[in-house]
Amino acid sequence: MHEKSWLTSKNIKEFLFMTFGITLVSAGVYFFKFPNHFSIGGVSGLAIVLAELIPVAWLTASVYNGVINLLFLLLGFFLLDKGFGFRTVYCSILYSLEVQLFEWLWPMSGPLTDQLILELFFAVLLPALGAGILFNLDASSGGTDIAAMILKKFTGLDVGIALLCSDVLIAASALVVFDITAGLCSLLGLVLKSVLVDSVIESLNRHKAFMIITYQPEVVTQYITETLGRGATIWSGQGAYTHQNHQVVLTVLARHQAVQLRRHLKEHDPHAFMIVTNSSEIFGKGFLRA
Repeated sequence: MHEKSWLTSKNIKEFLFMTFGITLVSAGVYFFKFPNHFSIGGVSGLAIVLAELIPVAWLTASVYNGVINLLFLLLGFFLLDKGFGFRTVYCSILYSLEVQLFEWLWPMSGPLTDQLILELFFAVLLPALGAGILFNLDASSGGTDIAAMILKKFTGLDVGIALLCSDVLIAASALVVFDITAGLCSLLGLVLKSVLVDSVIESLNRHKAFMIITYQPEVVTQYITETLGRGATIWSGQGAYTHQNHQVVLTVLARHQAVQLRRHLKEHDPHAFMIVTNSSEIFGKGFLRA
C-alpha cells in the first residue's frame, strides 16, 4: 500500500503562501525595523537591542536575529517533541536566512527615508500581514512562539501575559538603549502590531453568512448548491404579521460568492428578504478545522 504523497497542489500552494508571508515579515524587519531601531518586541526587537549593547562589527542585528531564532529552534527540538511543527521549523529557518540574505544583498547604513512615521507604518504593516498569513496556515516564524510553546508545556504561566510582558520590556528598553523617539515609536508599534495582526487574521477568514426568507426556496438552494458549490440549510417559518408560511435558508459564502448570490436573487427572487452578516469564525466542512 503506497503512502499518500505530501506533494499535492494544496500543500505546494500553502508552502508558497508561507514563503510569501515570511518574506513580508523579513522585509519589514530588515528594511524598516533594524535601521530605525524599532524594537517592537519579539526576537527582532531583542536582536536590535543586543546589537547596540554589544557593539561587535560582525554581530549585527541580522546575525543576532538568526542566532536567537535558531537557539529557540534547537530548544523546540529537544523540549517539544511531536508538538513542534514542521511548518514552524521551515518558516523559522527561512526567516533567519532571508533577513541575513537581505543584509548581504542590500547593506544599509540608515533608514530608507527621512519620514519616521512612514517607516514605522511599514515596520508594523509588513510583519503583521505576514504573521496573519502564517497564522491562517497554522505556522509561525518561530522565535517567541516557540518560547510560548515551551512555557505552556513546562510552567503554569499564562503564556499570553508572559509574552506580552516580555514584548513590552523589549520595546521599553529602546527608551534607555537608544533615545526617547525610538522608544516611543517601539511602544506605539507594539500596540499597532497587536491590533493589526488581529485585523489581518479576521479579514483573511471573513465570510458572509446569509439568512434568506423566501417563498421560492428552490431558486435559492439550487443556485447555492449547484452553481456556487456550497451547502445550505432550510427550515420553515411563518410571518408574524401575515401568518403566511415561508422558508428560511441559511448559508455561508466567500465574499465574491456573496456578490453573485445577491445578483442572482435580485434577478430571480426580488421579494426575498436577506440578512447578511460578516463572520470570521466558521468551523466545519469547507471552512476552518474545529
